Amino acid sequence: MRETTGERWGRRVVLTLLALFVLTPLYVMVTSAAKPLQDVQDSFTWWPSRPTAQAFVDMWSTVPLGRYLVNSLLVSSVAAVFSVTVAIFAAFAVSRYRFRGRGLFSVTVLSTQMFPGILFLLPLFLIYVNIGTATGIELYASRTGLIVTYLTFSLPFSIWMLVGYFDSIPRGLDEAAQVDGAGPLRTLFQVVLPAAVPGVVAVTVYAFMTAWGEVLFASVMTDESSRTLAVGLQGYSTQFNVYWNQIMAASLVVSVPVVAGFLVLQRYFVAGLTAGAVK
Repeated sequence: MRETTGERWGRRVVLTLLALFVLTPLYVMVTSAAKPLQDVQDSFTWWPSRPTAQAFVDMWSTVPLGRYLVNSLLVSSVAAVFSVTVAIFAAFAVSRYRFRGRGLFSVTVLSTQMFPGILFLLPLFLIYVNIGTATGIELYASRTGLIVTYLTFSLPFSIWMLVGYFDSIPRGLDEAAQVDGAGPLRTLFQVVLPAAVPGVVAVTVYAFMTAWGEVLFASVMTDESSRTLAVGLQGYSTQFNVYWNQIMAASLVVSVPVVAGFLVLQRYFVAGLTAGAVK
């Protein structure tokens, strides 16, 4: 069906408005980061009267941004790797084998997504404190404890997504590998996983982003040494002043790893979003 002139212009107008809606906040962030603090606190202007990059220098000394960045990268990466690794084995078992309790396991995994995260805050806090008291293993106010916390949220959803991806891969590939003498692990690593790369990448990105932008648990389960970026950015708001230009500059800088990673993995991520949609 050929597109009419009215439909073409209507599509252009809608796309233009959506682009403005998305890009305007980003433009305000960039211009605010390029303004002195006094200009940001004065009346709003669309362009800085005295462009400067001083905020990008001062943001590293106002708060220990480098430490927060390392903590976020470490916690998010380790949580994503562990989550996807465990989810691959669990999803492969659920997808390829029939065993007693399989349906109950699948429903239980999916039902964990129905509960709000704040419901687990106090129980996890008490568990970590008691473990530290009884064994000396410090999970509270540590990066290890934060990683374990994020696994409780990303792992169930990762399993559920990967089951759908694995189900979309023809079982005939498994049977052909078994004819050639391949065992379950060899079938998983040499047959199923190569075909499920887009799905695995999509799940990895999800697990990483879940940990990267989480605020609630990071604000309670960390101290100054283990704090992440999502919480550390609050340090630019002090009792006497709010360094808006540094907040904008820091927000732009900490977005670089996420944006760069997404651009590199974009083709896998887009393919993975629909990899398990059709069986």
